[in-house]
Amino acid sequence: MEQHSLINYNQAIQAIKTAILQSRYRAATQVNREMLSLYFGIGKFISENSRNHFWGTNALETISVSLQQELPGLRGFSPVNLKRMRLFYEEWECYVQRADNHTNVIRPTVSDEIQTDILLVNRQSTSDENSSNRPTLSDDLINFPLNSFLAVGFSHHYEILVKAKKIEERLFYIEKCATEFWSYRTLQYHLKENLFAKRGELPNNFHTTISDIDLRRKALFSFKDEYLLDYINIESPDDEWDERVLENEIVTNIKNFIMSLGKDFSFIGNQYRLIVEKQEYFIDLLFFNRQLQCLVAIELKRGAFKPEYFGKLNFYLSALDDLVRLPHENRSIGIILCKSQKQSIVEYAFRDMSKPMGVSTYKFASELPEQFRNILPNADELKQLLS
Repeated sequence: MEQHSLINYNQAIQAIKTAILQSRYRAATQVNREMLSLYFGIGKFISENSRNHFWGTNALETISVSLQQELPGLRGFSPVNLKRMRLFYEEWECYVQRADNHTNVIRPTVSDEIQTDILLVNRQSTSDENSSNRPTLSDDLINFPLNSFLAVGFSHHYEILVKAKKIEERLFYIEKCATEFWSYRTLQYHLKENLFAKRGELPNNFHTTISDIDLRRKALFSFKDEYLLDYINIESPDDEWDERVLENEIVTNIKNFIMSLGKDFSFIGNQYRLIVEKQEYFIDLLFFNRQLQCLVAIELKRGAFKPEYFGKLNFYLSALDDLVRLPHENRSIGIILCKSQKQSIVEYAFRDMSKPMGVSTYKFASELPEQFRNILPNADELKQLLS
C-alpha cells in the first residue's frame, strides 16, 4: 500500500511540475513577445524621426540620458541599443503590414499590432527608396513564421540581423533558435560555422535511393555533415577507447544527443538486436524520425570512415525494413557517425548501394575554441530558461 501511494505521489508531483514549467514557459514567451513588440515600435518611432532629419545630431544619446533620469535604474536603452531597435524595425518592416496607421505613436499595445499584423508584404519593391538594399523574399517562402519570430530573444535577433543577410538565412536561424532552444552562444557558433550554407552537405546517396522528391529533400535537411558532441567527455587516450565507450557516453547524455540531431527524432534503443537466420546482430543506436516516418540506424566509428562500414550498414537496413519496419513507414535510413571522412572514398563506397545512407562526423568540446565550449544548454539551463 505504501509503495502504491508513493507511486501516486510521484505521478502527482510530476504532473504538477509539468504544469508549473509549462505555465512559466507561456509567461516567459508572452514577456518576450511584449519586449519584441515594444522594441519594434520604438525602432519605428526612432527610424521615422531620425532618418527624416526631424531630430538633430546626438538625439539618441540625449534620449537615452533623459530616459535614465525619468526611469532610474532602467536598463537596455543605451544609445547602442536604441540603434539596434531601429535596425530591428528597418530590417523587418518591409515584411510587416500594419493595420493601424498611427505612425508616430508608441503604445504598450504595440504588441497586439506586431502579433496580428506581421504578414508577407507585397513583393513589389518600387515604393521604397531603400528597398533595394533590403533582403527580399523568394517565391517559395509562403508563410512568415510568426510564432517562431516572437519566441526568439532580442539579442538573438540582433545577432542574426548582423551576421545573416539573406531573408531565407535569417528565417532559418530564427526557426532553429525557436524550435531547438539555442542559447546565444550556440547561435554564435552556428553562425560562425555557417550552418545555413552547409544544409544538405551530408555525404549521402539519397538522390539514387530515395525516389520521392519531397522525402529526399526532408532527408537532406534532417541530417548534418558534422555533429557537435561537446557534452561527451572521453578522457582515455585515442588508442585506448572504442566505439562502445562513445556509445555509452551518448546514451548517458541521450537528451543532449537528440538535441544535437534536431527535432522529430525519437530514441528507440542502443545495441538494438536483430535476429537473422538464428544469428544475433546489434545496431549501435536506433531512432525513429517523425518527419521522415522511418527508422534511422546510426553506427558509431572511432576513427576515419572505411568503405567496408557501408556493407554492414546496408545489411542492417535490409533487416530493419523486412523485420521491424511497419507497412506505412518509409524505408530505413542509415548514418555512419565517424571521426573523419574523405569525400572521394565515401563517393566510391556509395556506388551500387541500394539503401539510403549518409556519413557524418563528430567533434568533441576539447576540439573547440574556448569561447565556444559548453554552448549547448543542458537540462538545468533549460529549466532556468523556463523559470
